[in-house]
Amino acid sequence: MLELRPGCEHCNKALPPTALEARICSYECTFCADCVDRVLGNVCPNCGGGFTPRPIRPAHDWKDGNFLGKDPAGTRVKHRPVDPATHAAFASRLTSLPPRDR
Repeated sequence: MLELRPGCEHCNKALPPTALEARICSYECTFCADCVDRVLGNVCPNCGGGFTPRPIRPAHDWKDGNFLGKDPAGTRVKHRPVDPATHAAFASRLTSLPPRDR
């Protein structure tokens, strides 16, 4: 089950469970859409993968207890600002590859 981390790892912007601008990689590294587009270039600084919009967990119990009230969002903040120059060097060999080919 997704952890639904509470904020952007780079800029620390709050990303509540309903945030449409939350982006995650396959390891659940969590960033806001602005940081993914403007700072990271769709390259995760932790694994090199790409990002996708984070799903929204249902707020209501529509079926069998599968909802935010039973499985709340995570509260542990991971604020690890990315050094833009270091990330640019790391990402330079990956940006030309689509995320599915990395």
